[in-house]
Amino acid sequence: MLPAVIAPETAAAGELASLNGREAINDYMEQQEIDELKAWRSKNQVTSVNQFSDIRPTDWAYQALSNLVEKYGCVAGYPNGTYKGGQAMTRYEAAALLNACLDRVTEVTDELQRLMDEFKKELAVLKGRVDGLEAQVGELEAQQFSTTTKLRGKADMIIGATNYTGDVNQNFAKGSGSSVAGKAKQEAFTFNYRLTLDLDTSFTGKDLLYTRLRAGNFSGNFSGDPIKLTQLEDSNTNADFLKVDKLWYQFPVGDSKGANGMIFVGPRIEGYYMLASMPTLYGNGNFILKEMKGRGASGVYGNSTGAGFGAWWRSTRNSSGNAFSVSSNYVAQSGSNSGIYTTGTGANTIDYGDAGLFNQGSQSKFITQLAYGNGNNWQVSAAYAWSSGGATMGFGTPTGGAVVGVDQTANSLALNAYWQPENSGWIPSISLGYGVNWFSGGNTAERSQTMEWLVGFEWDDIGADGNTLGLGFSGPQWVSQGTASNGDTGLAVELWYKYQVTDNISITPAVFYLSNPLGSSTVGDFGTIGYLMKTTFRF
Repeated sequence: MLPAVIAPETAAAGELASLNGREAINDYMEQQEIDELKAWRSKNQVTSVNQFSDIRPTDWAYQALSNLVEKYGCVAGYPNGTYKGGQAMTRYEAAALLNACLDRVTEVTDELQRLMDEFKKELAVLKGRVDGLEAQVGELEAQQFSTTTKLRGKADMIIGATNYTGDVNQNFAKGSGSSVAGKAKQEAFTFNYRLTLDLDTSFTGKDLLYTRLRAGNFSGNFSGDPIKLTQLEDSNTNADFLKVDKLWYQFPVGDSKGANGMIFVGPRIEGYYMLASMPTLYGNGNFILKEMKGRGASGVYGNSTGAGFGAWWRSTRNSSGNAFSVSSNYVAQSGSNSGIYTTGTGANTIDYGDAGLFNQGSQSKFITQLAYGNGNNWQVSAAYAWSSGGATMGFGTPTGGAVVGVDQTANSLALNAYWQPENSGWIPSISLGYGVNWFSGGNTAERSQTMEWLVGFEWDDIGADGNTLGLGFSGPQWVSQGTASNGDTGLAVELWYKYQVTDNISITPAVFYLSNPLGSSTVGDFGTIGYLMKTTFRF
């Protein structure tokens, strides 16, 4: 059968005579096939990938094959002019292709080496110049302001209005005894904005110099005039001027076996920015009414911007992923004032005493918070605050939410808890908050104790990923003990839905209702309803 396998013209008699055994015959046959392939390649050298009839520009590997053919010439096909890219190849075919490519790469490498030897002196000069340029660039980077400052921006555009319910005219009438007596009604539609620019600067990769610039043009109803409780969380009354809104520096400490801490100091900061964890999940930056931002305990969490410092520490998480944290901070609203803090004019001037830090008129607030949980699905926390005369107590009825009186101090307690399911769906997260404040010193006959509460529900990814539905109920801070306690309680309700149009654009329609927002000064029945549409752009 040997002549049938090997044609006589391809095998000489002497070669056949030297064969001994089946292995020798197989080796001879494979060598003949390789010789034939080499002969075919020499006559049909592939110089362009377009020579293959079954390769098209739309094929995923077209560009790679084109580079191999045109640059290195190490791609071969079959004698019928096809490449058969979808067909499995034998180990012999793979070895032949790899060998051809290696041969070409070696040639190229040898050519490059000859060129490098030829221009050795010139290359050395160029390398010296490059090293000099790198040194100069490094010096410039070390001397410039910062290489790690990032800008984040957000623009909120809000169109909406408020309307009053119940005995409206009686409350706005002069001499009625209401806290809005003689003031103008605010029921017109408005279109306002708030622009926020955040500058995050890091010098070590772990620290942060935070600068927030803000501008806005809110006035009237959504800025809390004439009813303070109608003020929106997004309200900004800078009258179109861009101002420094926040400025502080923070840096980490510790990091031993998972425990860590943070230290803060800044001339424009608020207490809740210096907490290891927020006491509630509700809102997450989507509050509608600023009253809800008090987390149900405005006496603790409702402080305003001032000079301050603070720190927090978090323990190592246990086997269940839970950790304990403690936060403590101090803010003086009049910390930048070296004189005396006063309010009012003329005969109505109120003198709170020396301003600055740690003085009677500093408008000081000390806050300490203890929290335990995993920071994601659940958490419980308790916080205590001490406030001096003139310090902000947050939102509430006209008397309940008023600042700490002259010669007074306030002791405040906040209890909060939240829970949310592991997977988003129709079961919402639940946030609870309760606060109580005791006033001492000065005149406490009208108000010696106030209370506040909050219940918030939030559904994530409702309708589509990124969309959020929120429903919040609050009992705004009211006088629970004192001559102003009669009829001072009220109710605030807000409903909102954030629709995420794109990753950077969202639209939030919302409504809210305030029952008895004037507290004990209300004449008859009175309430306020608001409705708005907020569009947020993040960049």
